[in-house]
Amino acid sequence: MVNSIFNDLKHYSLSDIVRMAWSFFFTLVCFPGAKLVRRPISIRGKSSFHFGKGLSTGRNCRIEVFEQGLITMGNNCQIGDNVHLVSSSCVEIGNDCLFASKVFISDTSHGAYGSDTPLSVPAERKLSAEGVRIGDRVWLGENVCVLPGVSIGDGTIVGAGGVVTRSLPDNVIAVGAPAQPIKRYDFESQSWIPIN
Repeated sequence: MVNSIFNDLKHYSLSDIVRMAWSFFFTLVCFPGAKLVRRPISIRGKSSFHFGKGLSTGRNCRIEVFEQGLITMGNNCQIGDNVHLVSSSCVEIGNDCLFASKVFISDTSHGAYGSDTPLSVPAERKLSAEGVRIGDRVWLGENVCVLPGVSIGDGTIVGAGGVVTRSLPDNVIAVGAPAQPIKRYDFESQSWIPIN
């Protein structure tokens, strides 16, 4: 692990190497088992944020776990810069996931459509929450939003800018807002097949 990090350093400027060294030290002290947690990072409710071995984060990540919330991440997850995770219920992320920069995942909303009106102040509405589950080997592209109550199946890819409002099955490529599956992986032919 240490060798792979130092081999990658030849691709960075001197200022980035200094920041990386500080982040590596910070990771060893504050996040045992993680590969590299880059600073700055903001974690609210750290005792309710659990991650497996090999976690790697970009800069400016924000992880917020409220009173009853829980965020779990499996092994070898890599998240890019400016990723924002929010939980007041449960966000479960599997193993070997890759999230590009500016991904937003939340199980929480300010209010609920059935009980709140447009006249109520959004910041004063009671939080509503519905768990989110992201399977193993999921790849979320740049600026993807994952909203409360959805599941994303194992091996699924969500293209850049996708907004996941409904659950997605295993092994599909989904794009758009709302994200819709456009291809599925066929194991027999070992290729991505368009979905009609």
